Amino acid sequence: MIGQKGSDKLRVTAEEVRDACEGMLRLQLYAIFTKPVNGMKPVMEMLERHLEYQISLERRGIMFSAGPFWTEDEQEWCGEGMVVIRAENLAAARVIAAEDPMHVSGARVFEIRPWLVNEGSMTIKLSHSTRSFDIT
Repeated sequence: MIGQKGSDKLRVTAEEVRDACEGMLRLQLYAIFTKPVNGMKPVMEMLERHLEYQISLERRGIMFSAGPFWTEDEQEWCGEGMVVIRAENLAAARVIAAEDPMHVSGARVFEIRPWLVNEGSMTIKLSHSTRSFDIT
């Protein structure tokens, strides 16, 4: 049975979740939530170097996905974003996040959460004749 009763709340271990999701993807990734420390000016000053670093992670097979968070009206970016990476463990994920020029410079700070990917789908349509693709 999943979960053990504690003093006043149910405790569910990561292993119990993995066991309950047997047959699913169970891909262990790390979500890095990043936010500005002193407004947008320092973020914009580091943006080019940050994007170069992100692309290097992608090329090395570390990057799973990344991108900015918009405001709730979907009209502005206030410097926050999320980066999802592949790493051996949380300690290795922290090293990768800490090396981002955005974090090295102090323009943004980060928090990492281990994330188990179980459900979802992605469709990739590849057109040979036009050498184009569409991802939905």
